Amino acid sequence: MLITFEGIDGAGKSTQIKKLAAHLRNQGDTVLTLREPGGTEVAENIRLILLESRHDITPVGELLLFSASRAELVNEVILPALKEGTTVILDRFFDSTTAYQGYGRGIDLPTLSSIIALSTGGLKPDITFYLDILPEEALIRKFSEKSIPLAFDNDELDRMERSGLDFYRKVYEGYGSIMQQEPNRFVSINARQSIQEIHTTIIRTLKEWSPEQHS
Repeated sequence: MLITFEGIDGAGKSTQIKKLAAHLRNQGDTVLTLREPGGTEVAENIRLILLESRHDITPVGELLLFSASRAELVNEVILPALKEGTTVILDRFFDSTTAYQGYGRGIDLPTLSSIIALSTGGLKPDITFYLDILPEEALIRKFSEKSIPLAFDNDELDRMERSGLDFYRKVYEGYGSIMQQEPNRFVSINARQSIQEIHTTIIRTLKEWSPEQHS
């Protein structure tokens, strides 16, 4: 089973992934948690370029780097794990590319879809949890976590975080459009709730969820 988590930076994905993984392992499941970009040696090096670089990267260059990282992760790690019956929980997948590079950066969506199909080999999540929070609130969380002033040109932010509020508003709207297109795969959860409330919703949803109902 492939479970993905999506949302604006600062929505709380990492926390919920850790809690879900621990819950499933306690039930006896074999669980692998991964992040995008990352998960292989090549993909982690690409992550450094994408997030830590102080150089400008064009939107198309950014898209291709994310896609190269994804292709490595899918083929080297995710597909073999799924074949062995492992539950894979992924922090971001191709929906992030559509939201960030498509709606956020303005890359042509049909072109983007073709590149996504190539990098994933057609692999889709069984279920996607979207943690819903307004960009303004999410970014305040991020800046608070880093204990730095709310300024998008701060050197302590990664390259994506320095993109600005208008960019994140476009990304947020993009996620809304994506979920409308695939309502059966997405589960939208109010990320303003407590950590435990969100976790409880995720566990309850998985217990009630079945592939037949969401195909």
